[in-house]
Amino acid sequence: MDIFEILSPLSVLLCFLGVFMGIIFGAIPGMTATMAIALFLPITYSLDMVDAIALLIGLYVGGISGGLVPAILLNIPGTPSSLCTTFDGYPMTQKGEGEKALKIGITASIIGGFFSLTVLYFFAPVLASVAIKFSSVEKFLIIVFALTVIASISKGSLLGGIFSGLIGVYLSLIGMFADNNQLRLIPPGFEEELTYGFSLLPVLIGLFAIAQILQESEEGMKASPHQTFDFKKAKKNPFTFKIFNGQIINTIRSSMIGTFIGMLPGVGGSAASISSYSQAKNFSKHPEKLGTGEPEGLIASESANNGLIGGALIPLLSLGIPGDSTTAVLVGALLLQGIQVGPLFIPTNPDLWDGIIYALIIANIVMFFLMFFSIRYMAKIIYIPKYIIYPIIIVMCVVGSYAINNGVMFDVWTLLLFGLAGYVFMKIGIQVAPFLIGFILGKELEKYFIDSLKGSGGDLTIFFTKGPIAWMLWVLIAVSIIYAIMDNRKSKRSGDQSITPST
Repeated sequence: MDIFEILSPLSVLLCFLGVFMGIIFGAIPGMTATMAIALFLPITYSLDMVDAIALLIGLYVGGISGGLVPAILLNIPGTPSSLCTTFDGYPMTQKGEGEKALKIGITASIIGGFFSLTVLYFFAPVLASVAIKFSSVEKFLIIVFALTVIASISKGSLLGGIFSGLIGVYLSLIGMFADNNQLRLIPPGFEEELTYGFSLLPVLIGLFAIAQILQESEEGMKASPHQTFDFKKAKKNPFTFKIFNGQIINTIRSSMIGTFIGMLPGVGGSAASISSYSQAKNFSKHPEKLGTGEPEGLIASESANNGLIGGALIPLLSLGIPGDSTTAVLVGALLLQGIQVGPLFIPTNPDLWDGIIYALIIANIVMFFLMFFSIRYMAKIIYIPKYIIYPIIIVMCVVGSYAINNGVMFDVWTLLLFGLAGYVFMKIGIQVAPFLIGFILGKELEKYFIDSLKGSGGDLTIFFTKGPIAWMLWVLIAVSIIYAIMDNRKSKRSGDQSITPST
């Protein structure tokens, strides 16, 4: 279907707005793409599906891309996937090549974004066409596999992550049981408020906005000590596209790594950044120079960084598996629109699928031009004091939660409750993402489990005797759990040390 039949002028405008706001959230240390998407969810509730997804995709692309600004100028990764951008980006800034480094990163980002978009376009429908044949047994095992992601993303605290995920599953079951319309797990006195459980929107905003603000407030919101960089005083060493001569293989290889790792639920953006940087070092003619301000390392990190986006959307849209907190929030956004991601998503929502693809194209183009030609001004975003931004965000959070169900005050208390819970999780070392994944997938897990037992007359062996697809899923579940355990042990032995640049 033609792009003009899918995206209206309003959709394009919202996509542009999403990219712009996403860049702001990605560029300010302590604020993330996940927080941006969670914060703007109330707005999407009043939009139609295509307009909502255009805004969210813009926020996603802008939030991931904006992380390179503080990574290069302040040596602070704006997002986890910008980790290795600091290795060569900040040394270039110290040499007076900050603007050049930013433009290299922006150019590498759009290449990685379009590479992953191409893979998403061709691969997701194929995967969905296979998964659409799944029965309730296979769907249950798919969700179990998705829940093993909890173990994978709980680095350094495997039991804590599993515990957090189980709490999420438990809380998702609060409310009315669909099979007999009986209330369950509801504290006395809250039967009316919790008949349908906790509303997803205030839970999301509380976990990823209020909790982050509470943590930042505790640590203090002092001005950055690096706020002395001036583009006008930088050395006369302008950016040219000739820098990418000889870097084609490096760019494509890093984009492939980022896309592939994005497809693996639970591995994370920092793993993509580190892996691509490591491979750039292995294949470099001058590996000793990486980490001293080489464009080669910067290109590797940023092309993998944006390659994550399309890769992460593949399991999300074709199997319904959110691989990290950002894609989990995207699942929540689609659920608010009444859309269930999974094997049926692409064939039953062709217009929305086309809208996602077109929105990704527009968002990447907008990101490139917006950042490339106005980077001197966009970079000043990092100097906005948090004590000005955060009160505004809190007001937006409260208003959004209150308005989502036409003025239900209990949703505001839900926002504050889960904001406090997220803050406590951070304090005791439990990651928020496992909780959210458990909360989102809990009801579906129960539904397909009960449907499977109904179809088999209560015989639990149906989960092991259904056929080769079920067996393959059990193998994937076992491999995921074993990998998580081994990775957790390795992280503890090594102190979770990552690759450091050569000096």
